[in-house]
Amino acid sequence: MGGPNPRLFVALAITIASPLACSSPKDTPDASAPAPSASLAPAEATSAAPTPPKPLSPAERQGSVIARSRTGDALFVADEDHKVLRRIPLPLAPGAAATEVPLPGAPAAVLPIDDGVLVTIRDPGLLLVLKADASGALTEASRVSLPADAWGLAATADARHAFVTSAWTHTVSKIDLAAGKVVWSADVAREPRGIVALGSGEILVSHLVGADVTHIGEASGAPVVETIGVMPSPVRAPSGKKVHASLGYSLVTSPDEARLFVARHAVGALARRSWFGQPTVDVVLLPGKNGRAAPEQLAATHVGGLPAQKSRVADLTMTADTPVSIPGRDKGPFTQPRAMVYRAKSDTLLVAGEGDDVVAELDAVALDPTLAIVRIFQVGQKYDPGYGAATECGAPSGIALSADEDTAYVFCRSTYDVVALDLAAKAPVDPIVRDRQTLVHLADDTLSAEAQKGRRLFYNATDPILSGGLGCAGCHPDGRDDGHVWHEATFDTIDGLGTNFVGAYENIPDLAKTKGFPRRTPMLAGLVNAAGPYGWHGESPDLGARITAGMGLHRWGGMPQNIGGAAVGRASLVAAFVREGLVPPPRENRELTDKEKRGRELFLNKGTKCAHCHVPETHYTDRTPYPLKRLPPVSGFDDESKLELKTPSLRFVAGRAPYFHDGRVSTLEKLVEMNGDRMGNTSHLSAEDREALVAFLKTL
Repeated sequence: MGGPNPRLFVALAITIASPLACSSPKDTPDASAPAPSASLAPAEATSAAPTPPKPLSPAERQGSVIARSRTGDALFVADEDHKVLRRIPLPLAPGAAATEVPLPGAPAAVLPIDDGVLVTIRDPGLLLVLKADASGALTEASRVSLPADAWGLAATADARHAFVTSAWTHTVSKIDLAAGKVVWSADVAREPRGIVALGSGEILVSHLVGADVTHIGEASGAPVVETIGVMPSPVRAPSGKKVHASLGYSLVTSPDEARLFVARHAVGALARRSWFGQPTVDVVLLPGKNGRAAPEQLAATHVGGLPAQKSRVADLTMTADTPVSIPGRDKGPFTQPRAMVYRAKSDTLLVAGEGDDVVAELDAVALDPTLAIVRIFQVGQKYDPGYGAATECGAPSGIALSADEDTAYVFCRSTYDVVALDLAAKAPVDPIVRDRQTLVHLADDTLSAEAQKGRRLFYNATDPILSGGLGCAGCHPDGRDDGHVWHEATFDTIDGLGTNFVGAYENIPDLAKTKGFPRRTPMLAGLVNAAGPYGWHGESPDLGARITAGMGLHRWGGMPQNIGGAAVGRASLVAAFVREGLVPPPRENRELTDKEKRGRELFLNKGTKCAHCHVPETHYTDRTPYPLKRLPPVSGFDDESKLELKTPSLRFVAGRAPYFHDGRVSTLEKLVEMNGDRMGNTSHLSAEDREALVAFLKTL
């Protein structure tokens, strides 16, 4: 197997963090041998005893937006925007005739098993079991209702049970596939996404918001939920500080399940010009291997100087024959991680960078895989000169490997393409690979012409006019939010004086002598249809103006000169997409409980004055800035100089913690309890009435 280059680690020292808090209850282990398998075509009659199906290997137990059939004759793509499952024959060829299976909602993940295909549906929350009919066509065999926004998918090795993460409703469910019913559902932290089912029966879950990984075991048939604390990007984090993490779409294990790899974005991690932080693949050594009793994080510490030779890529430096990204450089090997697979043949990781349209191959045995770059496939190509985004293979969002692991199949979300990459070729000296074996275009975008371009820009982090290195989706994944409180600070950079957002205080230049004002990322999906104004202070008259202002804030030193028309044009395209293309989170359509009805009465009561500003008829906001009583400054930030704040919408408020523009309040319960008469009048409410008000707010 391919291993690390010893010379790569001359400037690195290894640190094993202290054991992380997590128990490891065990079930009877599942077998986990690699498996060929049966076709989805109808079985032929035979007098011989049927051959029992081979167990699913660790890689085959994990669902994805794109997956290879167990027989290796097809790819399956969960096409969320067109609400279909696509089957593409292999070997991949230009003009391949993909077949479509219409679905009852937008799919998120697909997982082939021996006698069918599992698919998660976001809204309504479902797990579908598709099987081949007499003609070989996939049809729905059964469905299981799940908490809304069903997303990530995994299965046990014997395919008797499936596990599903439901993102917006922050749950993980176990499903008995034979019985077609939910065994249990467990409440977890915000926005669970990626999921791994270990051979032991335990579950590991990553989150779109937050740094930690969720561990779920079972005791007496009930879920036991605990947390594994994982430091985002230890080598780039400010000394002694655990930075925020976002974009935790994906996590995988090594084939022996000794290591867990978590791809995400470390907000506030350090680099020379990285206002937004750094991409990271964090490594956790799992219990049960080499006598380890608890999970331990693997960390690398940079202690040496920079190699002298520099590649043609600005952010990479090189040792004798291996490119390595050095802490303190501009950026990492990918932007906005979206998907990841483990290539056992070479002990490497393939990570899809949604923002810069790349698939980065990294050394999985390295202390920090993002510092050990094998090569970077530039899958996105044919960038439009008019608006700066890829028109081929933009926003890669899923990866599947061929059976021999010599080919990677990549699904690109913003252009609806599948591309094949040659992994067998020798890695080049310069890490950038632009060759692609085959590209198949699956479908055209159904949005308006402007919104189609806006979709491509929304994910894109490479256009220098739109952003300084992070796409809209980098802070607003799925049009939601990253849960982060940014520093809005004015300071002088090498690009000139400007007001910018930075991920952490340590990202602000030392000479600035400012901590910045706190600004929590707002959610967009379902909340941007009003004419205006926009911004926490209502400073932008309309959505286009707010997006244009954001272009200057999300970079170093303000906007480039003399590009006003190009900026306004891009803003109009992005505005069209966020209004047409972003899908609001699911809302349960049901009768209110008695407690929720009581909360509604209190909300509408003229004495509380909640509805005076949070007007129900206009999405629970009047969009008007009001001066509010000054609160003590949030730790680590400057005191606010402007006290007028625009009334935020309360739609979907239950899923948008933390609260206030400065993120000082972690829960709705705390918000109502501490409010008093600062916003409306709630000081007179009893504890029971406050509970009722919170219960109603959670239904909006």
